[in-house]
Parts: sequence; C-alpha cells; structure tokens
Amino acid sequence: MCGIVGIFNGDLSTIEAANLAISHRGPDDSGIYINQSLKIGLGHRRLSILDTSSFGHQPMLSNDKKIILVFNGEIYNYKELRSDLKRKGFVFRGESDTEVLLNLYLLEGKKMLSKLNGIFTFAIFDTSLELLFVARDALGVKPLYYFNQGNVFAFASEIKALLKLIPNDKELDVESINRYLSFLWCPGDGTPLNSVKKLLPGEAIIAKNGRIVDKWLWYKLPIFSQIKKDINKEQAISGVTSHLRQAVHRQMVADVPLGAFLSGGLDSSSVVAFAKEVNPDIKCFTIETKGSQDKGAVDDLPYAKRVSKYLNVSLEVVSIDSHKMAGDLESMIIQLDEPLADPAALNVLYISQLAKEQGIKVLLSGAGGDDLFTGYRRHCALQLERYWGWLPKNVRTGLESITRNLNTNNSINRRIVKMFNGAGLNSEDRLINYFRWSDDPLLQSLYSPEFRQQLAGSNSNQIMQDFIEPILVNSSPLDQMLALEQRFFLADHNLNYTDKMSMAAGVETRVPFLDLDLVNFAARIPDKFKQKGGTGKWVLKKAMESYLPKEVIYRPKTGFGAPLRTWIKHDLQELLRDTLSPDSLNKRGLFSSKAVQQLILDNNNNKIDASYTLFSLLCIEIWCRHYID
Repeated sequence: MCGIVGIFNGDLSTIEAANLAISHRGPDDSGIYINQSLKIGLGHRRLSILDTSSFGHQPMLSNDKKIILVFNGEIYNYKELRSDLKRKGFVFRGESDTEVLLNLYLLEGKKMLSKLNGIFTFAIFDTSLELLFVARDALGVKPLYYFNQGNVFAFASEIKALLKLIPNDKELDVESINRYLSFLWCPGDGTPLNSVKKLLPGEAIIAKNGRIVDKWLWYKLPIFSQIKKDINKEQAISGVTSHLRQAVHRQMVADVPLGAFLSGGLDSSSVVAFAKEVNPDIKCFTIETKGSQDKGAVDDLPYAKRVSKYLNVSLEVVSIDSHKMAGDLESMIIQLDEPLADPAALNVLYISQLAKEQGIKVLLSGAGGDDLFTGYRRHCALQLERYWGWLPKNVRTGLESITRNLNTNNSINRRIVKMFNGAGLNSEDRLINYFRWSDDPLLQSLYSPEFRQQLAGSNSNQIMQDFIEPILVNSSPLDQMLALEQRFFLADHNLNYTDKMSMAAGVETRVPFLDLDLVNFAARIPDKFKQKGGTGKWVLKKAMESYLPKEVIYRPKTGFGAPLRTWIKHDLQELLRDTLSPDSLNKRGLFSSKAVQQLILDNNNNKIDASYTLFSLLCIEIWCRHYID
C-alpha cells in the first residue's frame, strides 16, 4: 500500500514536492523516475507489505527499461498470475505483486485489467509507445485524482499532492459542491475543484502527449450483466460462507504483521472469525468513545469484547474522549482531501494509529458487508416502495408536507421525517432520495444569489439517475439501491475515508467483503435471502451462525454514535461562528450570511435539527481555506 504521483508533459520539477506531500502513505521507501526527453515524471511512496526487500522498490522498470510502473495497492491473486507468467517464460527478480503487474502488462497490455483481483491504482508509462496507462480497481477501494487541461496530464493518490503538480487554478466546481451539500459526500467524478477529477471505480485512461486519448470502464457491477438469481437458500448460505472465507484467507497474505478492526458488528466479526483460522493470534482493535453516544444509541464495546472472548482473540481498545474528537474534526477535514461531513472517519484514524504503535501495518475491515447484503435502515425502508405506488401522488405529497414540520430534535421524529421525505417523488428519484441529507429548498435558501445563478438548471441527482437508468427495467428496487450503494456511497464515502484515515497513520486497510468473487456471487442471491421480512443481511447472518454468538449476529444495527448535535451547540460552537462568520461567508460568496446565521440560531434554540447541514457548511469552508486560499 503506497502513494503514487505523476505528470506527463508538464513541469517535471514539481514531482519531488508532490511525492513528499504523500509521505505518510509510504514511510518505508520512496522513488522518482524522470525522463526529460519524453516529458514524464513518476513518483512513489512505499509502505512495504509484500517483499519488503529492495526488489519491491518503485518506480519499477522492466528489464529493458522501456516500461515504468508506479503502483498503490495489493493484487490478491498475484501468486496465480505469477505462476502463469513463469510458465510463459517470464523471469522474476523478487517476490512482489508489483513485478507481477509489470510483467502482466508486457504480456497482455491493457487487457491485463480483467485478470486482476485486488485493490489498486497504478500508472504504467510505455516508452516505446510514449503513452501513459492509468487504472483504478473495480470497486474504488484505492483513490486516484487527475488533472488534464491542454496538453498536461497529472495524477496523484491525494489532492494535496496533485495540487503540487498543476497550475494554480483554484476555480470551484459549484455542481460538485451542491452534490456534496446534498449528500454530505461528493458522488461521481467531480471534486470541489473544477480542474481536479476522480478516476471512477473500474475506470482506466490512456494519455499520449499529455492528452487523454482513451477512457473506459473496464469493470461494471454485475447488475449490468443481468446475472440470473438462480441460487436457492442452501446454496446461498453455503456459498456466502465459502466465498467470504476464501476472500479473508487470500487477503491475509503479507510479509508484515496483520490485524483486524473489530467493532462487534456482524461484518467485522465475520472477517475476524475466518481470519483466526489462518492466524489464531491475530490482534484485533476497537474503539471506546467516552460520552459520544447519541441518546438511545447502542454501545458497541460490549459486543466487541463478547466476540473477542468467543473467538479467543486479543482485543486492543483505544479510548477516546468525545471532546478530543471534536477538537480533531478540523484536521480530519483537511486530511480527507474532499469535504466529507462524517465524524466516523476519526474512528479509522484512531484505531490505525494504535495499530501502527503496536507494529501492525495491515488491518482487515468489515467495510462493504452492508452494501452487498443490505444492512442500512434505508434497505428496510425500501420495503415501503410497494405501497407508495398504490397511493395517489397528492396523498403522498400531503404526507410529506405534514411530517416535514415535525421537530427533528427528537430522534423518532427524525426517522418519520426521513421516511416520508420524498414520498411525492417518482420511484427513481425516491430511491436516490434515501441517500440525500439536505433537500433542495433548504440548500437554495442558504445559497447566495450568485451561487444559485451558477447552479441554474443543475440537478444534484443527475449522476445517480444516469447510472441507474440502464437497469431500471430489468432489476428490483433493492438491486438498484445496492448498485447505488456500491458505486457511490461505498466508493465516494466509506472507502474514501477508510483509505485516507488509515493511510494518514501509515496503515493499509483491506476489505474482504469486496473481493470480486464474493461480489459476483452476492449478485446471484435472490432479494428474499438478503432482506427477509424486517431482517437485513439474512443470508449472511445464517451463514455465520456456526461461527459467532447469536446475540452478536442478531444485535441491532448501529452506526457511529458521535454526538454531533451536542458538538455543534457546544464544543464546535466557537469554531462554527468563526468559520461561518458573515465576513467569511461574504468573502467566499457561496452562501447567504444572513440565512446561515439564522440557521445557527434556530439550531441552537432547538427549532430545527440542522446539525449535519451546519457541519457540512463548516467542512466546505475549512476545506476552501486549506485548499483554495
């Protein structure tokens, strides 16, 4: 797991500064390749995981020095690929998956992508063809940002590094900002900077002379192939067991100490149960956030302790005070590269820091289980879809209007409002609405006249609408939602902060639930085995009954119970008022200072629960101060 940077046809003298900007991603080694005549510069920061010797050094050159590779990630099927390449006459100097990737390109060219099972971003420069080949893994576990204007192409694992490579172009992308404020994260290929784009999950680019000449999706989710759901109940349960076990075991390959997240939830507990089969002494990590639970939230720590005792694995607990977390939110926003209004990212950081202190370089995560097998409240709420169609639109709109006025400072009211929010929409928009946090009327009221004018005619849902349009006819609402989960919420939210926060501590995170074999198998499981009545993840729960305590398997689903509502009114109040002061807002020009001040006042007086909306505004202004000003 590493960090990569590169520039093609630009200022090659910037490579060193860009590489230094991501030193946290690779504290073990670094390297730079520059070819002045071909106008290519590549940089690499290494976190040594496989083949920690000098044979794993990057940028890695082919024997004839015509192919240069920088690679961030892990190729889990590299041993099989290596054996096949050796049979075909390739000779290896070391034992790294990087060298496998390099030789696979020599054999297959861009067709190599279909053979990879792993998490990765990489860039290959072919001196003979004078082209740059850049790609990202199927589900977007590893991030990559790029710039392409005129005849300059640049890329980096993080925006903070990319900005060292490109001209001082700080124009804001207002549509991306609008999407971010709508969802609390930014779906799609956009970022708040107009000139900076994200390489999509499963996407690849070829550039020549600093210009993109080809861009394609080498991987599409199984739903686009109309895979038959031909698996019965017994096959589903046994298949989930065998595929998850295989995924965990294959992702435990490492030449350094490996541990695991253990929240006490079903997903992380399942990963640990199978990891213990390979390493009985695996060290697990969890977090105790003192004073952090919202009223009515479930404390995870007792469940994590129950699992560790049941499986007989060690459990290290990092205890964090809620006030410290509030104080770390500003640095979290900066480290995340993209504004992302979710304090849960700090959990990953604190656990990764503790793991690193104890010599652990790799952590297994349970991320992705909810997105494959259902696990969020919206998946249960989706069952209402069959009834919405029976009600006339005016009735649905009326219900939405009535519930909208409920006081959302009450948790039950918040759920009622969320349930009926969007009831008057068509089925497609209603599906996307489950992912939204702030509706357009509220946001429009907060925007400055200039911002509203720039947004005229834009639709924050459009990216998701375009994505699901091809599958609307031949798939169920649950399949459509899971596709949206996997393509957007998972890649642009969960995986984004997991990568950024773990790598900030110099720790690699692996996600067995997103093994491609498991993903493809899960797509064949009928809906009724994923969401059975009011039970989400039914098939996974049944699969794990022989491996985990039932009180853990069938415990209530919980998220990170950060007291953001309390933070906004107390711990963050001074930061909020300073950052979102009338002077600051008027200078930025995005928001109406009067409307924002009124929202702060109404939130403090409990007239409305605007905590996450205010936090999202706070995040974007802090982000702008660091990356724009």
